[in-house]
Amino acid sequence: MPTVILYTKPGCHLCEPVAATIAEAAKVRRFESVTRNILDDPADFERYRHAIPVVTVDGVEVARYRLSLPQLLDAIDRAAAASR
Repeated sequence: MPTVILYTKPGCHLCEPVAATIAEAAKVRRFESVTRNILDDPADFERYRHAIPVVTVDGVEVARYRLSLPQLLDAIDRAAAASR
């Protein structure tokens, strides 16, 4: 099952619609969803402090700042196919 990670931090207003898109995708695809607060990990903070929200699917970055439902579903489908 693919893993979708949302890199975010408290007060990130751009992150809210991206999180909503991930929630919508969960209604039509099976995947593990993880939310990571970049303030909790120095490596995440260093990598993403000026770029959130960032979304990865199985470790591959698929979006920065904005994410559409078709874009996420395509990435999930590609990750699921690659793991078969």
